[in-house]
Amino acid sequence: MAGSLGNKRSLLLLTRFLDSPSPHHSLLTSSSSRSLQTLAYEEVRPPSSDDNPVPPTAFVLHGLLGSGRNWRSFSRSLASTLSTASPPSEWRMVLVDLRNHGKSAELGGFGPPHDMFNAAKDLADLVKSRGWAWPDAVIGHSMGGKVALQFAQSCTRGDYGESAACPRLLWVLDSVPGEVKLENSDGEVEKVLETLQSLPSTIPSRKWLVNHMLELGFSKSLAEWIGSNLKKSGDHETWAFNLEGAVQMFDSYRETSYWSLLEEPPKAMEIAIVRAEKSDRWDPDVIQRLERLSSPGRDRSEGKVSVHVLPNSGHWVHADNPKGLLEIVTPKFMSI
Repeated sequence: MAGSLGNKRSLLLLTRFLDSPSPHHSLLTSSSSRSLQTLAYEEVRPPSSDDNPVPPTAFVLHGLLGSGRNWRSFSRSLASTLSTASPPSEWRMVLVDLRNHGKSAELGGFGPPHDMFNAAKDLADLVKSRGWAWPDAVIGHSMGGKVALQFAQSCTRGDYGESAACPRLLWVLDSVPGEVKLENSDGEVEKVLETLQSLPSTIPSRKWLVNHMLELGFSKSLAEWIGSNLKKSGDHETWAFNLEGAVQMFDSYRETSYWSLLEEPPKAMEIAIVRAEKSDRWDPDVIQRLERLSSPGRDRSEGKVSVHVLPNSGHWVHADNPKGLLEIVTPKFMSI
C-alpha cells in the first residue's frame, strides 16, 4: 500500500519467486535443481512486531487466465482495514500464481494432469517447501474458488499428511460449487479460449490483439483484459500464461463438484459463498440448494456454510464492488 495507514504503519508488499525449499533462503532466489517446483507468490503483510511475529495467513487465489496481481489492490485494502480495526487484526496475505498462470507459468515443473486436485496440492507443496504454518483462511475467485474447495477437501481427507491443518475460513467468490453445465453457460469463456488457441503463439502487439478481439465481437473491456495478459518477448508479445494447461484446468473446473464438502463441511471450518448479484453463472436450483445448506436450523456441529450476495456486482467482484466485498469479508476475518 503506497500511503500510510491510520496508525502510520505501512503494509509491505514482497514478491518472491519460489524455487528453494529453505524458508531462510533470500527473498529473490536463483534456480536450483529440485524435483518439486513451488508456486510464485506475492505477500502483503503488516510490519514485523515482537508481540505478533507470525500473523495469521490468508491465501488469495485468482481465476482463469488471471494472476495474483489481479488481487493486489483488494488484498491491500483488506489487510489495511483489518489492521486499523478496533481491535486491530494483523493479517498476512499470500497472493498465489496458480500453475500455468502468472510467474508460475514461467517456472515450469508442474506436470499434468492440470486439474483442481493438483492445483490445490501445489498450495500444500508451497506451505511445506517454505516451512510455513498452514493458512488460516483461503480466498478463491471463480476457478480459484474451486481450487480452495479442493484444498479444504484434501486437507480433510489427509492427502497432505497428518501435519496439515485445515483453514478455518474459506471464501468462495462467485464460483459455482458443482459441475458447470454448458447449457447453463453463455459460452463466452469457451469462445475466448477457442479464439486464443487459434492465434499464433507470438502476437504482433497488444493493440493488434485488442482490435482482433473487437472484430470478433468481444467487448472492449474483455479485449483489453485479455491484452493485459501479454508480455514482451523480443519484437513480439506472448502470453503470460500456459494456454493449453489453463484450458485443461478450465475443463477440470467445469467437471468437478464439491457439493459433498458443502453438505458436510469440516469441523470448525466456515465455507462462505459469495454470489455476485448481477452474475449470470447461477442457476436457480443451485441458489436454492445453497440456501438450504446455510439454513439457520441446520446442524452445524461439524462445520458451517454461509451464503452472501454482493450487490451491484457482476462476476469480477473485486473490481465491480470492492467496497461491498470488503464489508462482507472483514467481519469474519476479525472473528478468527
